[in-house]
Amino acid sequence: MADEQFPAAATALEEYQSIEEQMASPEVVSNPDKLRKLGRRHAELGAIVGAYKAWLQVKDDLAAAQEMAGEDADFAEEAKRLEDELPGVEEKLRTALIPRDPDDARDTIMEIKAGGEEAALFAGDLLRMYTRYAEKRGWSVNVQSENTTELGGVKDVQIAIRAKGTPAPEDGVWASMKYEGGVHRVQRIPVTESQGRIQTSAAGVIVFPEADEDDDEIEIDPKDLKIDIFMSSGPGGQSVNTTYSAVRMTHLPTGITVNMQDEKSQIQNRAAALRVLKSRLLAMKHEQEAAEAADMRHSQVRSLDRSERIRTYNFPENRIVDHRTNYKAYNLDAVLDGDLQAVIDSDIQADEADRLANQK
Repeated sequence: MADEQFPAAATALEEYQSIEEQMASPEVVSNPDKLRKLGRRHAELGAIVGAYKAWLQVKDDLAAAQEMAGEDADFAEEAKRLEDELPGVEEKLRTALIPRDPDDARDTIMEIKAGGEEAALFAGDLLRMYTRYAEKRGWSVNVQSENTTELGGVKDVQIAIRAKGTPAPEDGVWASMKYEGGVHRVQRIPVTESQGRIQTSAAGVIVFPEADEDDDEIEIDPKDLKIDIFMSSGPGGQSVNTTYSAVRMTHLPTGITVNMQDEKSQIQNRAAALRVLKSRLLAMKHEQEAAEAADMRHSQVRSLDRSERIRTYNFPENRIVDHRTNYKAYNLDAVLDGDLQAVIDSDIQADEADRLANQK
């Protein structure tokens, strides 16, 4: 029986069909949040179900061809072809059954932070790179807060990167952007360098999956929040409006602080800050769960310690290197213009190989 060989796939098919029935019900259709959650799970199961159905089809066709092979040479030839095809579809199904990151289909919050002026200019380059990459993927980018420098650099910025609709997990924003967390090192001649010497500086990137507004994984007690209101500020700290619409939200139990100033009203900034706070708490929760399961991937950093760098951008040689996968290319100008997919693919492939090895 097919179910005896791949019971997890059979269970996934049952859940997939059940979700389709739920998504067609008036109760769910009228509830966007519920529909989005079910849609995410439906997309997550889609790869397994597709591979399972393909495997079942080949198995059934092979059995039928073998039954007729003794009577017709064409069926014997077809049986041989299907026998050769079976291991491939079976391997695809085994790969599809490897547990994915449950957050892959989620949207993403990204923070880019820099220290000195040259690092801030590089942080601005990274912001442009991610914005252009998102555009190529058909994603939207919303700047939630930003502090710039007098020379046009970015001291710190927070953006939300979101996909349209409900993508399959492998096409989700988090599935690709989660590999960007860490220290990004740049080697170039700074605009502030009068002697033409190459210097090294760094910017830190932190990414985490964005929580849904009604995410039941995270509950926040209003009594645990300290909220401060202030004027939005622009470059150099100058006020950019005359109303106290910016919000600083502090979660007292964890000490996590979120600043939000780019929405038009205090109410909108409160709502946006709360969503980012929930996203950070969700990421913290998942990190703790992963650590307890001894499967923690230390891919992100919270400091600018250059020994923890994940990637180097060398301008004089037009070279980019990903230190986790040893990926190297001499198209830095194109990468900074958003042609980032090959770099990210090297991380995805290494991660998939690791998960496959752990599965065996």
